[in-house]
Amino acid sequence: MPDTTALDQATSMIEKAWGQPIEVLEVLAVRRPCDDPLLRSAMHIRTALAITDNAVSVHQDRLHAMTRPGYVPTFYELDRLSSSAADLRAALAESGAYVQAIRRVVEAREAASTSDRGPAANLSRAAVARSGLASHAPGHVPDQPVSAAVVGPSVPSAGLRR
Repeated sequence: MPDTTALDQATSMIEKAWGQPIEVLEVLAVRRPCDDPLLRSAMHIRTALAITDNAVSVHQDRLHAMTRPGYVPTFYELDRLSSSAADLRAALAESGAYVQAIRRVVEAREAASTSDRGPAANLSRAAVARSGLASHAPGHVPDQPVSAAVVGPSVPSAGLRR
């Protein structure tokens, strides 16, 4: 087993993305939730991950205790052994999903920060809109609504009638 847990990976990703220690970020997410909703999301996911990470540790310890060298599980412990293994697999999959969710939140934050790089981004968007590269229907005045297309029943071809 690797020494770093899913919680450690998530903490590292969050600290790297926001550039502050996790303790400071926890306070910011609670005190000013509207300032950075992505931080609040990441911290909520990390909290759920902490619970799942604890479950992983418990299941691993239980499995290690039942499979230690020299120990032979009794017949009634075989069900506990297999259910603990299944629970461990489920908890590991859940923690992997939480890490992936935090990764997506961090990517969303990076995408938002690159799209709002300042006046250069706004000027380039305005230039694209003025240049005609923006999609619009030919002969369509932007303030007038577009009429909906009428869809009727399909007409069968003459060769298919009986």
